[in-house]
Amino acid sequence: MFLRVTTVCLIAAAPALFAADTPLRADEEVVVRAGFYDTKFMQSAGGISVIDDVVIQDRAARHLDDVLGVLPNVSFTAGGGRARFVQIRGVGDLEQFVDPKHFPSVGITIDGLEVGTTATGASLIDVKQIDVLRGPQGTRFGANALAGMINIRTNDPGEVLSGYVDAGYANFDTWHVGGALGGPLADNVTGRIALQQYRSDGFIDNVFLRRDDTNDRDEISTRGKLHWSLGEIGDIRFTGAYTDIDNGYDAFSLENTRSTRTDQPGVDAHESLSLGLSSNWAVTDDVQLETLVSWLDTDEAYGFDEDWVFAGFCDGLRCDPLLEFSSTDLLERERDVVAADIRLKSDPARLSWVLGFYTQHRNEDLDRQHFGPFSSQYETERYAGYGQLIFQIAPQWVLTGGIRFEHFADQYTDTNALVSESSDDYWTGELTLEHLFSDDVLFYGTLSRGVKPGGVNTDTSSNLPIVSAGFQPFLQSRQRFSSETMFNKEIGVKASLLDRKLTLRLSGFHMDRDNAQLESFVVDGFIFTSFLDSTSNAENYGAELELNYAANPFIDIFANVGYLETNVDRLTVFDLGTFAFRESNNRDQAKSPNWTYNLGADLSFTERWRGRIEVEGRDENFFGYYHDGKIDAYTLAHASTSYDVGPVTVQAWIRNVFNTNNQIHGLFFANDPRDAFTINRSYYQRGEPRVFGVNVNYAF
Repeated sequence: MFLRVTTVCLIAAAPALFAADTPLRADEEVVVRAGFYDTKFMQSAGGISVIDDVVIQDRAARHLDDVLGVLPNVSFTAGGGRARFVQIRGVGDLEQFVDPKHFPSVGITIDGLEVGTTATGASLIDVKQIDVLRGPQGTRFGANALAGMINIRTNDPGEVLSGYVDAGYANFDTWHVGGALGGPLADNVTGRIALQQYRSDGFIDNVFLRRDDTNDRDEISTRGKLHWSLGEIGDIRFTGAYTDIDNGYDAFSLENTRSTRTDQPGVDAHESLSLGLSSNWAVTDDVQLETLVSWLDTDEAYGFDEDWVFAGFCDGLRCDPLLEFSSTDLLERERDVVAADIRLKSDPARLSWVLGFYTQHRNEDLDRQHFGPFSSQYETERYAGYGQLIFQIAPQWVLTGGIRFEHFADQYTDTNALVSESSDDYWTGELTLEHLFSDDVLFYGTLSRGVKPGGVNTDTSSNLPIVSAGFQPFLQSRQRFSSETMFNKEIGVKASLLDRKLTLRLSGFHMDRDNAQLESFVVDGFIFTSFLDSTSNAENYGAELELNYAANPFIDIFANVGYLETNVDRLTVFDLGTFAFRESNNRDQAKSPNWTYNLGADLSFTERWRGRIEVEGRDENFFGYYHDGKIDAYTLAHASTSYDVGPVTVQAWIRNVFNTNNQIHGLFFANDPRDAFTINRSYYQRGEPRVFGVNVNYAF
């Protein structure tokens, strides 16, 4: 067995340039398909981690947030029933309320199709591999990947009939059932379909409603693929997916426990239908034409009980009933996205090239019920041209250069009579030099540039007339936010040592963020105004180390460690701790722990019996900019064991073995009527407690 979290590298180097003289180990045969070319472990450059289906199975993972803990310098923000946003190397979105997200800092795709602007829909049904690309991916993805990209790949149809049936049960009345079936349908036509239902009451007890399912999870995922091979001419592929996630959202309490007292629990729902049609055509013997047309229709409902208590909570308590309020916030979004990507590319050779065109059109409608109705309409258009050259400048040296020019335009209107139109042109790209020191050692250096478009802070503009005079000058100056530019410098080495028993992946990076888009908000009485503040520059630097050591045929030891330093030059905030504006200088960025780690071992007891033990952890980190509250550091332990009986695999698993009471999201404000809403406190959303269960899988 080998480590199943494998760091490979990607700037789409030509796969045939470096052919090893000796057979590659199993983990070195990992293929990454997130770039323009399929690449292998020792034949590319640039930081990326790969999580395969064995890790997904060993961790009993049903959603992306169940596996993010294995990755160095990768975090996520909750604030809902599931992880909503991902941060890579300290860069990523934190929350979303009224403002439309132009593009998430970390993009997420499944089989090349966008999941949406949040990670809520990233279920792991029938997944073969997850590619996590760190740093700007400007040439390939443009504004969709300022901090990085997560590409989830599901199983392709095979030439023979195959599939599986999978079911399991766990505590908190959690169960799932699903399966997949694929194979030939006709001459040169193959197909595959997968389906999964996942249900759980969740681990929150609502003591007022006497229910234990107000933070439940109710998720249905289906995916289908149809592949038509035309031989040497090319191939056509159709992909479709439907996701219906109807999760509850009841996670915060005044006492910071997993017991709540809300009378109107919230919702974190996501329903989406995505379709994709891709093709590959042989234009000449060494030139291919690739096309991808996709369509995504998503409906999201995100709502919560703002007061966290029930009507009449103050009765008999030391609080003034006149100060008690009951309020909910419900935001419903409808989003349609149509995109097309067309490119010509040469076959791998001494000089390889890619030339392409991309366009995307998006419409987003928002309806909000919060102290009255509110609605908005938002449209964006993107047009981009891009190119890449890969040149073998010497037998052991390869130079890769890519550039992308993009035009972005948007239009916004809402019921507060706010009308906005903007457009911008920008460029992104990268330059990479790689040196194959030997068949088992690769050095690389990369310069890359990413951009995230600017726009209007719609919540700021809408609330400007109703906030008090002391807040108006500050909000007036933040009605718009600028485009953020990120310049990334990275060096790295990948090596197989000790007769390939030890694999090492080490990278160091430094990112300059000009006009960094940092999420903040101000509070004026009961008026909360969220906005992106781009008035400061920032920097992020650190390193990632991933090791795998095959100690003997029975034990593989792995260690994945990330170190991160972040800085915000100068940011003016309204500090809820002092009820005053202040300047925050040289402070760490939010959701940027200095240390992240995942340590453990894969064990082979017999040919049929295997197991995995591991710990994952995070250093303490700020959860916002408007205060200095932090999420505490934590370490979690997980374990699983699996036994094969012919085509049947029985698995027992446990996550958070020691029942650690860790935090995954934080807020800071006054929300307790017993203090007349005058004392600001930190409130935390807790991660899952000890969970354990049994899964049974029958594969054929």
